[in-house]
Amino acid sequence: MFFLYALGGVALALAAADRLLPAPLARASLALERKRSGLTLRHASLPYLDSGTGKEVLLLVHGFAGDKDNFTRIARLLAPHFRVVIPDLPGFGDARRDPSAKHDMAAQVENLRAFMAELGVQRFHMGGNSMGGFIAAEYAARYPKQVESLWLLAPAGTEETLESPAFQQYLAGGGMPLLVPAPGDFATMMASCMARPPFFPYSLKHVLARRAVADYPLHCDLMKQLVASPHLRGPIETPALIVWGSEDRILSPKGGPATMALMPNASLVVMDGIGHLPMLEATGRTARDFLEFRSRAPSNPT
Repeated sequence: MFFLYALGGVALALAAADRLLPAPLARASLALERKRSGLTLRHASLPYLDSGTGKEVLLLVHGFAGDKDNFTRIARLLAPHFRVVIPDLPGFGDARRDPSAKHDMAAQVENLRAFMAELGVQRFHMGGNSMGGFIAAEYAARYPKQVESLWLLAPAGTEETLESPAFQQYLAGGGMPLLVPAPGDFATMMASCMARPPFFPYSLKHVLARRAVADYPLHCDLMKQLVASPHLRGPIETPALIVWGSEDRILSPKGGPATMALMPNASLVVMDGIGHLPMLEATGRTARDFLEFRSRAPSNPT
């Protein structure tokens, strides 16, 4: 009985600390997640997480309003098969903030090209979510000899993706869930992005909300640059797996067939009941689908 009381006391103490000391508790929870996934934080021109082992490299690119830790949990299932490299893009996460810099798709592709050159990696697999998927596909279109395969999780980049509640409201002059002007709006963003959100401690949500509010002016400008970027143009010959959640409210699932039409060597998986972030909402299945794709798909012969 004493053990149960002691355990309850520890739980209450942790819950209290989660509320009273959000910044250090958020750092601790992220550090624990990274350690469990075998990821180490490193710094080059971009801050990045690196599993450090594996003959083949998998570069993962986060989406708008996201950061490198969007892929931390799924990296646990990928690191036994690849060296997983996950950077923060300029304007997001722990990367630099420069309002005078360009953040459109062409600029972000060049940021990643320079980053991978720093790491000495000439050929790799590339995955991305949302904006990150757009960047990954654009990278493969510009530098086909470098990208062995593509893994696109609800990628932006086609006109059809904008036929979603979030973007129809934004294009009509209204707000956008990915832009967070006040701390209370962070919960709206989370609910809009995920149909099946995993557990996040209060401390992490609190810290991420504060960062999102601080980034609001910059991210409003970045969103305009994203929307103004030219759509993807095909054909992109790189073998690709396109994944979309049927309940995606940020980018319309109509983008799945539209993206596949630009990629003659692509296949499409639609995940029922999943929203905009499959790697967080259905981590196991999302990883298995990619590993199965890689087991049967040839690498880019270019």
